Amino acid sequence: MGSGKQRWKISFHKSPSPLLLLKKQTHAQDQQPPSIPVEFLCPISGSIMADPVIVSSGHSFERNCVHACISLSFNPTLPDGTASDFSTVIPNLALKSTILNWCRLHLVDPPKPMDFYYAEKIVRKLIPQMPESELARTPSEISVASSEESVTPRIGRTTPLPLTTRPSCYSSSSSCDIEISGTNFSEEEELVVKLKSSQIHEQEEALVSLRKMTRTLEETRVRFCTPRLLSVLKSLISSRYSSLQVNAVAALVNLSLEKQNKVKIVRSGIVPPLIDVLRGGFPESRDHAAGALFSLSLDDQNKTAIGVLGALPPLLHALRSDSERTRHDSALALYHLSLVQSNRVKMIKLGVVQILLGMVKSGHMLGRVMLVLCNLAASGEGRAAMLDGGAVECFISFLNQGEFESEATRESCVAALYGLSYGGLRFKGLAKEAGAEEALMKLEETGSENAKKKVRRILEVLREKHEEDEDINWEELLNSDDDLSRTQSQAGGRTGSSSC
Repeated sequence: MGSGKQRWKISFHKSPSPLLLLKKQTHAQDQQPPSIPVEFLCPISGSIMADPVIVSSGHSFERNCVHACISLSFNPTLPDGTASDFSTVIPNLALKSTILNWCRLHLVDPPKPMDFYYAEKIVRKLIPQMPESELARTPSEISVASSEESVTPRIGRTTPLPLTTRPSCYSSSSSCDIEISGTNFSEEEELVVKLKSSQIHEQEEALVSLRKMTRTLEETRVRFCTPRLLSVLKSLISSRYSSLQVNAVAALVNLSLEKQNKVKIVRSGIVPPLIDVLRGGFPESRDHAAGALFSLSLDDQNKTAIGVLGALPPLLHALRSDSERTRHDSALALYHLSLVQSNRVKMIKLGVVQILLGMVKSGHMLGRVMLVLCNLAASGEGRAAMLDGGAVECFISFLNQGEFESEATRESCVAALYGLSYGGLRFKGLAKEAGAEEALMKLEETGSENAKKKVRRILEVLREKHEEDEDINWEELLNSDDDLSRTQSQAGGRTGSSSC
């Protein structure tokens, strides 16, 4: 009996009474809503963040707002006058925890993650406010591949280093906002009949017409992206006639420009013949195929599927293409696909590290190559392969040369080293051998604020003292790892570049 009272007392002291809770809730409802700390608000949406991320410039945003800005190639200038930099996106777990604790303390419902398409609408409203000179700096250029004027994503030589890019034919209005009524089924029917014709000239005429209609009109791109039309295009993409194959793939690129079409196209089964074209199609068709895979890879729902369907080997091989358009669009497709862990693992098995490091050493497409390497360095498998492949020495040599396409390229190099710095003693030994500390100290004085933060973190790793450091023979450690790497290479476990 006494123990029962004791239990009541313990229970009472451990948690407030229901009546007290009710009074607190009633009092909270009577009061004005709590003032939300400004650091909890996304600078783009103005809403409290549910999934905050911190970007290279040190600012925090709602994740999908960053993805929307990246997707639309838009770098907003913040109210304090500083420019945003989305070259690196890292979850801000500390801020997320702080926000959730604040919500619980003030009896506020925790925020829900923002839908990507809603975030994109918000960003689109900001774009017209930019100066015309800024709007003109799109990361892709419309390339007219033939007299039929198809649209293909193309990266210009003076392009600012892109994280993600859309072809510049995307207008400032979203096709998601367009209400389509009264669809002209007879027009689609007429196209399908001609495309299925046994006469080559009728098929070519229909494809040219489709390319023209889908070149600039968003509504037309949405209206013609139907299962029946995609099925016909799928068969024509594999045509042995150059004119049919080129026009069919180019028309597919135009259809893929609309966000709401991307998943639909991949689910139609059109990616495998597209990959076949990239492997061995006509030269102009390969340009369009690389552009189509790049465009389709922009949608997060497509990334894993495209990797599973076998696009990675031909895309890696296309980095050596004679066509600049094919090389650039393939590199950007690989960047987007490497955001997914399963694709990173596949790429490492295909020998991507040696391919990309070779391109860094030759100075070929540095900006885009560095972006892919940054993604690889963010995973354990990628770090191991890059450390074994000589990435640390390569990056330090690159920084010592001081010759960069742009400041963004140098920051990408630092970001890749930053990812590798999580490689433990292996990284520490390689960095010491490469003279990383001296190179990074120079960069700490001359680099951007974003680069300086990463450099400081890397230097902390290099200078961090462990008890076991005194007993480590760095030369012996490095030599033993080199022997292991050679053994793995002979076994074919790491350098499968021949499959490209």
